[in-house]
Amino acid sequence: MSSRVCGAVLFLSLSSAAWAQTSPGPAQLKIGGAVATPLTLTVADLKAMPRTIIRAVNSHEKKTETYEGVLLEELLRKAGAPHGEHLRGALMTSYVVAEAEDGYRVVFALAELDSGFLDSEVLVADTMDGAPIGPKLGPFRLVAPHEKRPARWVRMLKSITVVSPQG
Repeated sequence: MSSRVCGAVLFLSLSSAAWAQTSPGPAQLKIGGAVATPLTLTVADLKAMPRTIIRAVNSHEKKTETYEGVLLEELLRKAGAPHGEHLRGALMTSYVVAEAEDGYRVVFALAELDSGFLDSEVLVADTMDGAPIGPKLGPFRLVAPHEKRPARWVRMLKSITVVSPQG
């Protein structure tokens, strides 16, 4: 009988080890491309950064939602993307690609995300209506509150890539 128990314990241990190797770690948002300091951020990293709360009408859901997170402008600044007075000349053709887990991608001109040019308030949200964003939309969601249609809102956001003519 003891050999059966020992075998069962061994089986459970191997199953747990296999599960630990295949189960995903914490969700991550990667910011890269033409930036000085590529970033890999978790929800906890976003929680530790300067937070912004916005209310936006989601025309798909036909309701007003409250999002909390970090402005994309702040994340790009932290990664060392060109901004402010450094965003001029050929760099004005730089753009940002936001990509979702399912491959959906949208583009923003880098200048659109710089408050020196435009107050777009594009947000990388991790909270909606006071709760963490669920797995069907998050844990990260890109929200562009001033757009008439939420076509550039990206659910399940996984990466932000800066593309520049000089990088």
